Amino acid sequence: MSSFVSKLIRSPGRMALHSASSDASKYIFAPAGKEARGQAEQFTKAALTRSDLDATSPIRQFHNWFGTAQQSGSIAHPETCCLATASLPSGRVSSRMVYLKELDSEGFVIYSNFGTSRKSRDLASNSWASLTFWWEDLERQIRVEGRATRLSSEESQKYYDTRVRGSRIGAWASRQSQALKPAGEGEGEGEADDGRKELEGWVRDVEGRFDGQEQIPVPEFWGGLRIVPESVEFWQGRQSRLHDRFVYTKKESTTDADADGIGEWTLERLSP
Repeated sequence: MSSFVSKLIRSPGRMALHSASSDASKYIFAPAGKEARGQAEQFTKAALTRSDLDATSPIRQFHNWFGTAQQSGSIAHPETCCLATASLPSGRVSSRMVYLKELDSEGFVIYSNFGTSRKSRDLASNSWASLTFWWEDLERQIRVEGRATRLSSEESQKYYDTRVRGSRIGAWASRQSQALKPAGEGEGEGEADDGRKELEGWVRDVEGRFDGQEQIPVPEFWGGLRIVPESVEFWQGRQSRLHDRFVYTKKESTTDADADGIGEWTLERLSP
């Protein structure tokens, strides 16, 4: 028996993982935080009941939880979320980490490239998208599902103007997700170029285009994307993986949004 497994058996509240150390085909098996193998920690910080939630609006409820995450001091970037899209007819899913930049009565807004990116191709065939927020120190997760719509250039310009100049230049320069071509032999200096020089060349071109110009227009292929929610789930981790889960689902008969919650919603507890 390995010394690692022996240690697990002697440790209170821990169990030996029978074949983890002997199966060479697995690069990773039952990791636990910094430990290569072990049992996952329990979620014990809080509980969630229906009475804790806003009865009618997932937007207001998200705003409440987001404020708690911001004020906690332990969540570095609570605006970080995973945006998932899928192309049709293949159904292939792609996902990436993005920042939530706006929340209003209509939904959740992120900003990105919608000219050459994978997400733009997905959304061209399928407008459904999802966002997932994970706030580990609070043991909370939020999942948003809905249809995505582009913001107007006028709306996007307002956020674009808040970005540092380098990021505004970068939005123009980057042909997001396009393969970059390494410089030919003799064109690079020192370490062989892996394609970075082509990107840097595009940046120089854009810097020259807007040299001395402080007000830079938002690119037509770049801007805001609003996910208008059809469902929003609030998840609170609980012991033994018996988590508290509540989902708001937009009623099909809803046509007009109110000022705070995008119409009428049902609220149900889900089994973990």
